[in-house]
Amino acid sequence: MDGNGRWAQLQGKKRVFGHKSGVESVRSSVTAARKLGVKALTLFAFSSENWLRPQEEVSVLMELFMLVLNREVKRLHKNDIKFRVIGDVSRFSDKLQEKIRAAEQLTEHNQGMVLSVAANYGGRWDIAHAARKLAEQVQANEISLADVNEQSLNQHTSLADMPELDLLIRTGGDHRISNFLLWQAAYAEFYFTDTLWPDFNENEFNKAVDTFCQRERRFGQTGEQVKLQ
Repeated sequence: MDGNGRWAQLQGKKRVFGHKSGVESVRSSVTAARKLGVKALTLFAFSSENWLRPQEEVSVLMELFMLVLNREVKRLHKNDIKFRVIGDVSRFSDKLQEKIRAAEQLTEHNQGMVLSVAANYGGRWDIAHAARKLAEQVQANEISLADVNEQSLNQHTSLADMPELDLLIRTGGDHRISNFLLWQAAYAEFYFTDTLWPDFNENEFNKAVDTFCQRERRFGQTGEQVKLQ
């Protein structure tokens, strides 16, 4: 979800105004995904590198996260959406960690869709964390080195229980994924748009999905093989 700060600056306002406006785009994307029958949606809210931003902006983002948890979780629960946070939440305040746990517990049995919010998350962290878990299992003689493979490592990644990542959307005009879901994106389709996040509405979400539906996904096979399936 990129472009909040630039969107605000184009309007002559502080960057933090863009983050607040971006909340409506979150609602729109969740609504669009739910209507389309998407089973899992992951939003990149705060990367492990975002701590390097100005302190005022980081503080506002933390306050906004708390505000959204207070206001939106009941709505998610009402719409049968399971909420979860992926990333290293230990760096957040105790109060925010408590809010996250409460939101996850409230919605844990919902079946309509899983909404994952990546907060203090990085793709490299995710892979390294999974590798460490495997190393600990080997050290404890719970598994052997022969058991270390793609499948066993995947079991310890943040979205291990989710479907394969199909589509990765990046707003804001940059053509990179900025350390997001590196492991999971191996066979994902990428969709880059110049639209800044606060302008990314339900119609924009549907455009991204329409583009995805027009692509041929071969997974190493030839186009002819795919057509015969």
